[in-house]
Amino acid sequence: MIKLRNIERNYPLAKQQFFYVLRDINLGVAEGDFVSIRGPSGAGKSTLLHLLGMHDFGWTGEYWLDDVAIHQLKPKERTTLRNEKIGFVFQNYNLLDDLTVYENLDIPLSYRRFSKSERAGLVADSLDRFQMVGKKDLYPRQLSGGQQQLVSIARAVIASPKVILADEPTGNLHSSQGEEIMQLFEKLNDAGTTIVQVTHSEKNAGHGNRIIQLRDGWIVN
Repeated sequence: MIKLRNIERNYPLAKQQFFYVLRDINLGVAEGDFVSIRGPSGAGKSTLLHLLGMHDFGWTGEYWLDDVAIHQLKPKERTTLRNEKIGFVFQNYNLLDDLTVYENLDIPLSYRRFSKSERAGLVADSLDRFQMVGKKDLYPRQLSGGQQQLVSIARAVIASPKVILADEPTGNLHSSQGEEIMQLFEKLNDAGTTIVQVTHSEKNAGHGNRIIQLRDGWIVN
């Protein structure tokens, strides 16, 4: 489903020198995989995840998603494909501050072919699933960090994307909430959703079926 070949990401330094964040990444993720990416701070984990999520276009190499050559697409085409197939859980939430919880959850549905009534039903179901019905009219600034993370996760999964990319998805949650989220990911994965997560947690990594180790931008296992 996902295939990376000779992927590199660098940033220019002085005198035609470069700092490499990712080096010669070759990686395959099959449909239905649950992959955990681990490694020390600065290893390139989040950079790799944002590359997969098509938020970063400054890389070289080949990236295939569902047999589509991402490296050959124009930015607008990449954005359309991302909105159709990928749900992203950001470490810093990335909720839209001027929209309510309800409206933040509705946004990913607006990119897909759902009717107004279908969208309303899906948002209502998601609010109920994540126990946020009473907070649907609140804005992100009125929520705690943990609550904002729950909204971020709910937004990522609401449209049943083929791939979920999660950057430290339980980092701001209580241990019980974090375990509930990992169990939710397991259920989604059992139903066929491909999941790639970045995590420092050995316990969270154990919920998946594969662990990828990064160090200094290289895959080391």
